[in-house]
Amino acid sequence: MEQILVNLENHIAVVTINRAEALNAFNYETLLELQRKVEDIRINPEIRAVIFSGAGEKAFSVGADLKERKNLTDEQVKRNLYKINEVFNAIDQLPQPTVAAINGFAFGGGMELALACDFRIAANVAVMGLTETSLAIIPGAGGTQRLPRLIGQAKALELILTARRLTADEACSFGILTKVVDRKQLLSESIAFCSGLLANGPVALQQAKFAIKNGMNTDLSTGLQIERKAYEVTLPTEDRIEALQAFAEKRKPVFKGK
Repeated sequence: MEQILVNLENHIAVVTINRAEALNAFNYETLLELQRKVEDIRINPEIRAVIFSGAGEKAFSVGADLKERKNLTDEQVKRNLYKINEVFNAIDQLPQPTVAAINGFAFGGGMELALACDFRIAANVAVMGLTETSLAIIPGAGGTQRLPRLIGQAKALELILTARRLTADEACSFGILTKVVDRKQLLSESIAFCSGLLANGPVALQQAKFAIKNGMNTDLSTGLQIERKAYEVTLPTEDRIEALQAFAEKRKPVFKGK
């Protein structure tokens, strides 16, 4: 059975962690398969947006597979730690916009996967948190770095040091989520959100994401240079000419991602 499923429709890839019986926890094989699928997505020109979710109704992902971990050597635990960081960084750096569709529990590494995405939409029954300190460890797949950049240092310290579990509404009030929706509407709402993004130029979306992601951690002068270079990439594209023609002809543009 495939542990990572990918369904592509209308330029939107839905990536599903397919381990519902294990609450979509990450063992080493799952991480390897996810890495391969993410690498394929990166270079596929037909994919313009990506949604990550979990199989079943209970969990997005509860993070590391603790049943596997209790039988691992220290070296194998480090191997898994390096791999989950590698995979989540690859997701963070995907050129396409990404959405975490959080359908249930999202704890530890599951929450860190959601934080590696650009946007997070949660079902109203979802519960989430970086709960690692309750297990005498700390978030190790980006949580201590991505969460404070998203919601600020003080709030991130509060959530991580208390190992607090948040309801979807609480997570939204902290600024973690884009929105909360009815569980039955989660996938359709996530697809609708991506479709709204894809009404715009695909190259422009990728370059805007590149400029924001790479400019955030630099000084303003360097960030402005990154922005200018990203803008220049859009100038020779067919989509830019199509947008101008569509405007003149008072119609919606048809973008090709070229």
